[in-house]
Amino acid sequence: MTDAVLTEVSDGIAVITINRPEARNAVNGEVARGIAAALAELDGRSQVRVLILTGAGGTFSAGMDLKGFLAGDAPMAAGRGFGGIVERPPAKPIIAAVEGYALAGGFELALACDLVVASEAAKFGLPEVRRGLVAGAGGLLRLPTRIPYHLAMEVALTGEHFSAADMKAAGLVNKLVPAGAAVAGARELAARVAKGAPLALAATKRVIVESADWPAAEAFARQGEIITPVFGSKDATEGAMAFAQKREPQWRGE
Repeated sequence: MTDAVLTEVSDGIAVITINRPEARNAVNGEVARGIAAALAELDGRSQVRVLILTGAGGTFSAGMDLKGFLAGDAPMAAGRGFGGIVERPPAKPIIAAVEGYALAGGFELALACDLVVASEAAKFGLPEVRRGLVAGAGGLLRLPTRIPYHLAMEVALTGEHFSAADMKAAGLVNKLVPAGAAVAGARELAARVAKGAPLALAATKRVIVESADWPAAEAFARQGEIITPVFGSKDATEGAMAFAQKREPQWRGE
């Protein structure tokens, strides 16, 4: 692991923090590899149910480290792409806890997450076109599926900053919180998600993510391949027994 990316686990929730506040948490190779390593480890830990991605020092991420880019430091991780996440997000649910700026690649990191909790003071944007670049880390692919087409075009083509309230109104942000409370808000949301069984959560996320391009005639068959093992799991039995016995289930992830 690296000092540029910190991890903390408690109560089944893992917080991954980009720790380059002096550079507004700009993503360089070290950050990308650190996030990739954290995701690989945490996806394999049965006691971890939900992940949170955030940035230190009041900023989520200002995007790619341009100084590093000019020096040949690629902000990529093998198999996971930019930031160690955009091409292969974790199997487990992940929440972006956004304070301050989530710009360019920073916005693309948030878009690679499943849920977004944002400070009321947060700003989102894809300013790549104003730097002679293109938002190639998933921004142009994911944004039109998260917000209305014409708004996505405005965000991408103007390169301007948009408020957290704008993104909440567009459906991109799940929850707005006061400045400084993004991680706390994300923990509250994560605790609600973590009440679900681990295998069921992972299968549910996978179906939602993968089904967008399934042919209609194959959709239920493909879904069945993913969810059938869940119905035969020990956790499925535990869930039914806990409901019948009016108690909280004790998930084992198997």
